[in-house]
Amino acid sequence: MSKPHILLVDDETAITDNLAPFLGRAGFEVSTAANGEEALAKIATENPDLIVSDVLMPKIDGRELLRTLRRVDNWIPVILLTQVGEAFERAMALEEGADDYINKPFEPHELVARIRAVLRRAKPGKPPLSAAWSLTCADLAFDRRARRAYLGGEELTLTPKALVLLEYLMTHPDELVSRERLLDVVWGWDYPVGSRAVDTRVAELRRALGDDAAHPRYIETMPGQGYRFAADVEGR
Repeated sequence: MSKPHILLVDDETAITDNLAPFLGRAGFEVSTAANGEEALAKIATENPDLIVSDVLMPKIDGRELLRTLRRVDNWIPVILLTQVGEAFERAMALEEGADDYINKPFEPHELVARIRAVLRRAKPGKPPLSAAWSLTCADLAFDRRARRAYLGGEELTLTPKALVLLEYLMTHPDELVSRERLLDVVWGWDYPVGSRAVDTRVAELRRALGDDAAHPRYIETMPGQGYRFAADVEGR
């Protein structure tokens, strides 16, 4: 079985010189590019399975690289590396077709976990769930334009934070998501809340969904680690 081919795009040689060998040891075939322009040339000849790209780069940056690919319906999975933590920046990247993002600085093991999760859920030639405007899972539906969720056709009454939490879990199905990551996504690290806030919002979701924590249909607790959306999700 061939190794997944990762294209690592970053203008900082300190990043590529250290991260490329690490990804190689993790079981990936790795090639590198110093900017988006060089990356586009390599994508045309190498056809990688996934792209890990920095955002801030000369010539063509990571966001423009992503937009260029998506404009021609190239849906190679893309994970963006960013130092920008604002929620609207992350939301824009996902709406433009990024499969995931990870904030710098990051742990290499976390990046490997994200790469494997994205490769598992990626469907060749199809947009990622993060770019879908409608998410469905059996009788659960999420309208991302209207910012509303429905169960069996009935609208769910959820707090704004619980709604964002449900959206993130549904766009990352079958992926273990730590409480720390959910804190970053839903509240932002500068917001003065602890991990119990995540548990409180998960409990709210379970009540609304009629989900049993002991026998979950939707949200599974991974003791000491975080949560996982356990059901299949379709996007359009």
